[in-house]
Amino acid sequence: MQETKELLSDDRQGEPVMMDQQSDLQTGKKLYVESYGCQMNFSDSEIVASIMSKAGYETTRIAREADVVLLNTCAIRDNAEQRVRNRLSQFQIEKKRNPKMVVGILGCMAERLKAQLLEEEKLVDLVAGPDAYRDLPNLVTEVGTGQKAVNVLLSRDETYAEITPVRLDSNGVSAFISITRGCDNMCSFCVVPFTRGRERSRDPKSIVAEAHDLFDRGYREVTLLGQNVDSYRWNISKKGEVIEPKDETVNFAQLMDKVALVNPLLRVRFSTSHPKDMLDDVLEVMAKHKNICEYIHLPVQSGNSDVLSKMNRGYTREWYLNRIDAIRKHMPACGISTDIISGFCGETEEQHQDTLTLMNEVKYDFAYMFYYSERPKTLAARKYEDDVPVEEKKRRLSAVIHLQNAHSLASNKKAIGKTHDVLIEGDSKRSSEMQCGRNTQNVMCVFPKLAYKKGDYVTVLAKDCTSATLIGEIAE
Repeated sequence: MQETKELLSDDRQGEPVMMDQQSDLQTGKKLYVESYGCQMNFSDSEIVASIMSKAGYETTRIAREADVVLLNTCAIRDNAEQRVRNRLSQFQIEKKRNPKMVVGILGCMAERLKAQLLEEEKLVDLVAGPDAYRDLPNLVTEVGTGQKAVNVLLSRDETYAEITPVRLDSNGVSAFISITRGCDNMCSFCVVPFTRGRERSRDPKSIVAEAHDLFDRGYREVTLLGQNVDSYRWNISKKGEVIEPKDETVNFAQLMDKVALVNPLLRVRFSTSHPKDMLDDVLEVMAKHKNICEYIHLPVQSGNSDVLSKMNRGYTREWYLNRIDAIRKHMPACGISTDIISGFCGETEEQHQDTLTLMNEVKYDFAYMFYYSERPKTLAARKYEDDVPVEEKKRRLSAVIHLQNAHSLASNKKAIGKTHDVLIEGDSKRSSEMQCGRNTQNVMCVFPKLAYKKGDYVTVLAKDCTSATLIGEIAE
């Protein structure tokens, strides 16, 4: 999954926790949730808020007010883990003022570091893995008896399908819908299969019902989430065989078609795609529906086939470029973004140059770019030496970032003078006199505020740009 900024914090960038549902019980207790890492973690935090709401906890945006503080963690890079540790240390200071405060971690750090965080460093009272969120009220109660509470068991069938998430975002326009959990791909650099378990798909009826509910409540955009959305299968085996012949069979293309038909005013996005699994049926459905956004996040990681093989990505440079050609055949104006890792085990300068040449061939609109960070338990950590010096990793990453910034700016310059259908998300962060929203290619557009409100669709004429933003005005 692509990384997003931290959300829900009261003292750092990101929007504060907001509730759009009331607790079923009135206990007077408050919950504070802080999310790190990918969109899936943010989506999971909404499930957690719903479960805790049923147990009588009102969600607060102010951490010091909370009876229970939960950090939904990311383990994709060492830097992410260190930031969580620092945050937990801050909460330990807060616990001296309020000894009854329960501090816990959720998500991808939970299983891997449970012993260290609970016993050795004594930074948390509670640890819950991604499949144990239903048990959170019981775990909190257990902490109240003086025990350390842990549940990191992984499940082969937990999808939280029937739980209506408490929407923690503040704009009331865009929402996430989780369609799969876990991952079976076993990329050699990735910890997700170990922290989130095997892949399983959610009942399509519950997904469509959630989309209907969101639209009825005023939301106008949904993002279908999964570690690998293209491998979504309902009652279909990995080999394409029907598992339950008496029930409906649905693949990802068919699921998108169902969600797009909820309402033509409901925009549909998805994340993340896997190049080895993205087939033309998905592109055909995207081209068929105007309300499915013309934007695909297609992580490449490296432009060299030998490095891709060591990463266990399941495709070659040639296959990846074939998928880019297919996207542009079906949707010539489609926005494309990617993930790139610099300095993977054994990467040579020539292989690094292959990544740059691929970038020049594709010309991505946007990219998430990192240098390789070895993660314990992964195949790469067991099998390969992390032998590219950190300074060299940083140099290569700097070259990637420099090239991508040029491509992003060039892409946005091409959009100047054109009109764009934009869904208003709210006021611009820099000025209450400006509004902002994204076009179908997922580019943020900023424009002077007129008599329109968030959730409205407007046509924006782009007049200027930065490498990240289009600047224009509403074309009335």
